[in-house]
Amino acid sequence: MVYFKDEDHSLHFALSKDGYSFTDVNQGNPVIAGDSISEQKGVRDPYICQGPDGVFYLAATDLHIYAQKAGYRKTQWERDGKQYGWGNNRGLVLMHSKDLIHWSHQVLRVDKGFPGLDSIGCAWAPELIWDRSRRQMMLYFTMRYGNGINRIYYAYMNRTFTKMVSFPKLLLDFPGSKSTIDGDITKMGNKYHLLFVTNGTAAGIRQAVSDSLHSGYVIKDGWIDPEPKSCEAPTVFKRIGESRWVIVYDIYGIQPANFGFSETGDFVNFKDLGHFNEGIMKATNFSSPKHPGIIQLSIKDARRLAAYWQLDMEF
Repeated sequence: MVYFKDEDHSLHFALSKDGYSFTDVNQGNPVIAGDSISEQKGVRDPYICQGPDGVFYLAATDLHIYAQKAGYRKTQWERDGKQYGWGNNRGLVLMHSKDLIHWSHQVLRVDKGFPGLDSIGCAWAPELIWDRSRRQMMLYFTMRYGNGINRIYYAYMNRTFTKMVSFPKLLLDFPGSKSTIDGDITKMGNKYHLLFVTNGTAAGIRQAVSDSLHSGYVIKDGWIDPEPKSCEAPTVFKRIGESRWVIVYDIYGIQPANFGFSETGDFVNFKDLGHFNEGIMKATNFSSPKHPGIIQLSIKDARRLAAYWQLDMEF
């Protein structure tokens, strides 16, 4: 599991043997400081995946929402809030590693990627998925122009994972003027399931389904999460050896913030698994995590990571 905390705006890792109990590899402390890899001196919304080349790819939002208080800048945001809106960052942090220990990193300035992107108001919550038909990594993320509506866009990356090679296109066309953020795509059978967040009087998790990775998504009725309070940042992981998927979401509407979990075998029916340490899902040595990304690891990779961080975990 990769996640961040509001307190430090840095990158955290947690490891699990069974997909139920997670242990932070560094006792709840960052594995990589956000101010060492980003322009805004902080990262949010990390996501991790493994490519067909065996390399681990990680993307995060280059944004520190408390940078003024931390002394990194003199203003609340980089640019005028009335013109560009809340947060108004312009970059994403891209990282890759062969061993989960040594990471390269660079900032992708989305606003400089192509003409016409110079006026974007944000670039948030990046996620990645390998497009087998095109043999390219697809990046999808929340973006808005100026202080307009947040929407989810996608673009393809070059082979060195350093820049976009296609202009960001709209991934989901949500009717009306509602903001849509935090997309997460899972393929099950021949269908792609896109979980996302709509912001209104309360934020929650919705679903859209398509036969295509990047087009034709049809929005389903109802909500995925069972939470009475606002939540965001859905991510999905598959239980090893089982036809069951776990949906994780960040419940920011409660204090302290916590993760909520639901489980499904068909993306139609969802079983509420509760919150971290309030049900069967456990966080053994950390609290208040934000915006997770979770992948399966080989035993070899898990052993290497545990040994490096001197964890008392056997695989």
